[in-house]
Amino acid sequence: MSHRIITIDGPAGAGKTTVSKLLANELGCVRVDTGALYRGVAYEIIQQDIDWQNNEILTAFLATLDLNFILTKEEPRLVSSGKDITPHIRTPRITMLASATSARPAVRSALLDLQRNIAQEQDAVFEGRDMGTVVFPDATVKFFLFADLTVRARRRFDEIQDAEKDFYRVRQQMEKRDADDSTRSQAPLKPAPDAIHIDASHLTARQVVTKMRRYL
Repeated sequence: MSHRIITIDGPAGAGKTTVSKLLANELGCVRVDTGALYRGVAYEIIQQDIDWQNNEILTAFLATLDLNFILTKEEPRLVSSGKDITPHIRTPRITMLASATSARPAVRSALLDLQRNIAQEQDAVFEGRDMGTVVFPDATVKFFLFADLTVRARRRFDEIQDAEKDFYRVRQQMEKRDADDSTRSQAPLKPAPDAIHIDASHLTARQVVTKMRRYL
């Protein structure tokens, strides 16, 4: 692999997004939020009212999907057919649908090439759930970031901009997503054998990055 590729895998709410932003900024390379790609697929499924559980319909839909990143120094923007959909992919509905559809082999296959093409062009920090195990098994350095479920649920709860949000519902949804992501047959969430494990339960994002820098 000609470019330096750093992967950060882990469950929802572990702090991957914040940490990957800080780390990429310090290293002067691009950050790729692979979870956003799956959210983009979920967004378009909803927009186009796709029966994603039908393999033929899903495959045909994916063949027409024009999903990509516009990479900037500040924040990568996710575009679909030329439209910036970044502001619309962080709703609870899209979060759950992205988790469900990401288990479909057709979806993972469609997005695999895009991720690897980005890696061929430049040094990058990739965050996701199977970056070090499936997408980039030969990555330069692999991290697995995790944290206590209650801590992660509280972080996600604080991010939600909804006056009627409910912490226990957020925790319940996160627990279900953990189970779904970890037990799916296609690319389950798990650390790579050579991944460096970091428990972020009681660490700030800056402290996590400081730990990571020791291995880079």
